[in-house]
Amino acid sequence: MDKERQMMIFCMFLAAIISPVFTEDWRADVVKELDALVTSCIVVPCSFTHPKENLPTSRLRGIWHRSTDKDQRIYYEDSTQVLENFRGRTKLLGHLGQNNCSLEITNIKDHDNGPFCFRIELARTETDTSTVDKFSFVESCVTFTMLPDPPNPTLIHQKTAIQDRPYTITCSVRHTCPSHVPKLTWSRGTADEVIEVHKETGFGYWEAQSILTIIPEEKDDHSDVTCTAQFNGQKTSSKTLTLYVKRTENYNHIIIPTVAVIGTAVIFAVFCIFMVKRYKKRIAELQSGDGSMWNRLSRLSRRIRSDGPGPSRSDQRRPKGDTVDLGHMPKNLNSKSCADQKPSKARFPSPKSQPKSCNYQEDLNDGDDYMNTADLNIYGNI
Repeated sequence: MDKERQMMIFCMFLAAIISPVFTEDWRADVVKELDALVTSCIVVPCSFTHPKENLPTSRLRGIWHRSTDKDQRIYYEDSTQVLENFRGRTKLLGHLGQNNCSLEITNIKDHDNGPFCFRIELARTETDTSTVDKFSFVESCVTFTMLPDPPNPTLIHQKTAIQDRPYTITCSVRHTCPSHVPKLTWSRGTADEVIEVHKETGFGYWEAQSILTIIPEEKDDHSDVTCTAQFNGQKTSSKTLTLYVKRTENYNHIIIPTVAVIGTAVIFAVFCIFMVKRYKKRIAELQSGDGSMWNRLSRLSRRIRSDGPGPSRSDQRRPKGDTVDLGHMPKNLNSKSCADQKPSKARFPSPKSQPKSCNYQEDLNDGDDYMNTADLNIYGNI
């Protein structure tokens, strides 16, 4: 009895060790959800592992089927066992011997939403197609989100382009069909100006990029640049960019007026300095000329103002030493005293018509030194 119990315990322990080799070690890694563009294609990334040694592809049978019924196959190497609406539209990418079970579906229909699961079968030998091991990974299935219209491209660029300088625009679009990469085209530019990049972003999604480098000109300001993405199945989408071209930075509009203003100021300053020097030179010449008419007139004018009135102009013409005969003078000259003379209206008579003053007798006795002064005084006052 004890021996039977011990044997039972040993068998249970052995089964616990061996069971993961045949169950848990057969695993599949499948993306859970993907976007599928109607009329385009989709690739479902898939890989699996097993506990056995490296198995050749000839001994492995890969199957994709609906999750509700493993007999509703959407892919199998014998196309006669595939659902009619999937025939010719599905295939495996890669090799099962490399543990690659990725599935491609082309010409996507509205009803191709899934979920779809992967199943692996192992043949006894390469010639014996009967299978001994069969594994369906119903817990790792994929479901599609059907897209009636393609996604629009995304444009990455600087806000403003500078004239005559390289300007780069990156157009990118996300997709789920790396076997048929969307074609990106530009409304302008040549093949030499475009760089194409295709990269995986993870979780079954890929990104196609087209990098355009142009040299914008002034005429390109407010012009449009369009990137168009053409997907498998002829569906297209586009994105348009309006260029804003900024003129090349230069300072001619500042330098030229500044130079003009500075030049004008320098010329004006030189002219002013020249005129000041010339004026000072002229003043110096006038001040240094002792015998000039200006100096004589200035001295005489100052002398007249300091000495008072002198002899009349008529007395200057008399010869020196002559006496005046008062007997022949008219009697009415002294008929009236100077006090009896009435003041007359102020006027400026000529020297010939001016009457003699009361001091005329005294004026006659003045010497010759005052003649020239009186003459200048009379005419100077006029």
